[in-house]
This record gives sequence, structure tokens and C-alpha cells, in this order.
Amino acid sequence: MGKMNMGRVILGGLVAGLVADILGYLVDGVMLANRWATGMAALGKGAFTPGQMVWFDVLGIVTGVTAVWLYAAIRPRFGAGVKTAIYAGLAVWVLGWLVPNAGFMYVPHLFSKHLTLYTTLGGIVEIVVGTVAGAALYKEAAAAVPSPTGAAKQAVGA
Repeated sequence: MGKMNMGRVILGGLVAGLVADILGYLVDGVMLANRWATGMAALGKGAFTPGQMVWFDVLGIVTGVTAVWLYAAIRPRFGAGVKTAIYAGLAVWVLGWLVPNAGFMYVPHLFSKHLTLYTTLGGIVEIVVGTVAGAALYKEAAAAVPSPTGAAKQAVGA
């Protein structure tokens, strides 16, 4: 088993996070915007500020890097490809969307059941599509293989 290519993890993770952030904007910022506004108003809060939006984007990038790191970690066991990227994306979705949304949105009834359900299901699309996109850029680090000329030079010079 080779070492993880951290440069490609970061590159793929940035792409995964960017894709997830764009899809997240479409889901939460466009499709669910009215439901979010209603939910926040019920809590006595205003709309999300630009500063908060930047933090959501930063968290999306961190989540994307985590998803591609997980893909790289499970790749030796499950093989390279879309199926493994989907597994990694689903695992990140469970830990990053399903559990927190159930625990912080649904159980204490802070937001409506519909908003909780829709944003949680939207998260599957966001992170799975992002992970697949980011994983497509991941390649294992090439193992160092001595060249025949380098070995010959060593033998002659010894």
C-alpha cells in the first residue's frame, strides 16, 4: 500500500468543497431560502450575513478535503473509482449532515421537519457529487523505481 498523495488530496478536496458549496447555495440559498428565512425568524434571528456565508464556504472546503482524504484512505480496500467516491461521500454525509441535522434541527424542533428533511437530503447530492468530482483528480503518489541506468551507474562506480 502506497502513501497517500496529500497534494492531490488537497487539490481534489478544494474541487469537492467548491462543488459542494455551489450545490449547497442552490439547495439552501435558492430552493430553501424562504424556509430558512421563516425558520430563522421563528428563532428571532435575521438572515445569514455575508460573513456567515463565507464561514459556510470555508466549512464546505474543509468538508471537501475530508471527503477526498477519506476516499484516498478507503481506495486501497474498495478500489479506485466512482463507487468508492460515493461510499466516501455517503460516510461524510452521515457524519456531516444527517447526524448534526437530526441532533440540532429535528430533535429539539428548532426548525420545521420539512426544512430539516430537505436540507439534509440536499446534502447527499452536495457532498456525493462534490466527492466524486474531487476523487476524479486523486491519483496515488508514484513509487520511486530505480532506473536501469541509475543502477548500472551505481554498480560501475562501486
